[in-house]
Amino acid sequence: QVQLVESGGGLVQPGGSLRLSCAPSGSISSINTMGWYRQAPGKQRELVAKITSGGMTDYADSVKGRFTISRDNARNTVALQMGSLKPEDTAVYYCNAERLRYYRGSSLFEYPSLWGQGTQVTVSS
Repeated sequence: QVQLVESGGGLVQPGGSLRLSCAPSGSISSINTMGWYRQAPGKQRELVAKITSGGMTDYADSVKGRFTISRDNARNTVALQMGSLKPEDTAVYYCNAERLRYYRGSSLFEYPSLWGQGTQVTVSS
């Protein structure tokens, strides 16, 4: 089985920075789009940023200019550099991979969409 493993969450003061990372386990062939979503208490999960294998990015308006998403296609990893953090950025952040293809033995399989377990980001003084 393939899992997405996130790291880098924590507690930070307003105005501070954090870097989230996400890497898949297993024998990965390719991943189409990778992204970060977040869910605050009592709210729906929302897109933060996503990036295609070709490097095209999309950001939520609320994070434009403050967050930067990047990926390493060779390692199939994705990172989210978060700056100028605000209390309203507090949420559980989830990594997502769309059309993740992986090998099990010599056979190729695909997850249409795979989620990580989530990592808590808390912005508070």
